[in-house]
Amino acid sequence: MTTIRESDFIQSIADALQFISYYHPADYIRALAAAYAAEESPAAKDAMAQILVNSRMCAEGHRPICQDTGSVVVFLKVGMEVRWDTALSIQALVDAGVRRAYLDPDNPLRASMVAPPIGARKNTGDNTPAVVHVELVPGDRVEVRLAAKGGGSENKSKFTILNPSDSLVDWWPKSPCSATSTSMNSKPAGPPTRSRSCAWNCSRRSMHWASAPRGWAVSPPCWT
Repeated sequence: MTTIRESDFIQSIADALQFISYYHPADYIRALAAAYAAEESPAAKDAMAQILVNSRMCAEGHRPICQDTGSVVVFLKVGMEVRWDTALSIQALVDAGVRRAYLDPDNPLRASMVAPPIGARKNTGDNTPAVVHVELVPGDRVEVRLAAKGGGSENKSKFTILNPSDSLVDWWPKSPCSATSTSMNSKPAGPPTRSRSCAWNCSRRSMHWASAPRGWAVSPPCWT
């Protein structure tokens, strides 16, 4: 039976969050360097050069790749034979690691979480709580995968309530979301009204930001 000590688990979460705040994956750097070498457009080549320089500066200086250091999402696979040497819940353990990482005096990260989410929405000051997904699996190990998700990647949804007899096919063209689901390279059909134009522009920036590497910090989108 494997024993997971409280201090080890918390420090592992903190170390991982600090690591991903200033290091790009090596395969991404290799791919971007190859794309830079093959690129013929001066503007595109310059943009990629800025990303590569920014990435190196962050790696060497241990400073965040992006000013948006994200909301923490953790995926845990917990072996059913694991013993926890702690009185804390898994949520509390993860939050302790997040708190330690985001308040690190050598590389403080921006806190973005608010509580309660509806109401006062006061910043918690340490980027807790994290979003924690737990899966119980056979075995005596704990697997931790985590991400610091930037705001753009969380800002692309719409909630609505339809009547049981309503048709999603009929509702979608009338929804404001339909103007933002168009290709990034084409504007939505119809007259260029202010609301539709704004929706397209905001969506385009959000989609670029959410899908681009975190090195986009060197050239952030113009939020409206």
